[in-house]
Amino acid sequence: MLLGSHLRRLRESRGITREKAGYSIRASESKISRMELGRVSFKTRDVEDLLTLYGIADEAERNSLLSLAKEANVAGWWHSYSDVLPSWFPTYVGLEGAASLIRSYEVQFVHGLLQTEAYAHAVVARGMKGSSEADIERRVALRLERQKYLVSESAPEFHVVLDEAALRRPYGDRSVMRGQLQHLIDVSQRPNVRLQVMPFSFGGHAGESGAFTVLSFPESDLSDVVYLEQLTSALYLDKREDVAQYEKAMKELQQDSPGPDESRDLLRGLLQLS
Repeated sequence: MLLGSHLRRLRESRGITREKAGYSIRASESKISRMELGRVSFKTRDVEDLLTLYGIADEAERNSLLSLAKEANVAGWWHSYSDVLPSWFPTYVGLEGAASLIRSYEVQFVHGLLQTEAYAHAVVARGMKGSSEADIERRVALRLERQKYLVSESAPEFHVVLDEAALRRPYGDRSVMRGQLQHLIDVSQRPNVRLQVMPFSFGGHAGESGAFTVLSFPESDLSDVVYLEQLTSALYLDKREDVAQYEKAMKELQQDSPGPDESRDLLRGLLQLS
């Protein structure tokens, strides 16, 4: 996905059509489209030829992009869970693992990176009605595996705004919700986690379009990606004007929500009420 997006931006900035790009690597226009969407593997020769067509002569830049091609062809650990995942989600897990900064707004439930095992099980079971217990457990296991990012040596900065609705909507029984609230209080004190709660009392706010995530990467030449999950698919937005709108919304959400310390107090208050 990262390499594909970068190749698309290079092609568009040079005014080169997909048809011409396809011709340069002895392939169809549709293959260029699939490459740019990250839906096919990358042959080193194809990437080299496209970089030449796009006028990328700098050796360091070429080597950086060719390294991305090699990485893109290595199946991530999450591919072993592909049988219980929606087709669009493995791409997100890969992007999440490569990000240096994750900014997210959630309204329906607690963000997956912050869920307890019991809460995650309740959420997954609700979303996978009719599935076997084994499949549900595998989806939960993937969610818990993703959470290791937050405590790894290369942990990303994680800035999340949770709507109060996500904290009051019960998943599981009372003990599950109490455990989830306590976990949020605990994890919010990690140095790389900035957790804020958007309270009902604020009224309307910038998150009116629903949940979204903005992913930023350590490579300065890679653009941010906005992830929007839908019922039967997901959108990955990386055009500058689209990303800017979501970054503006996230900034407003962060400015309008109580800070991390006040948000922890809100969580403690909800815990006492639960």
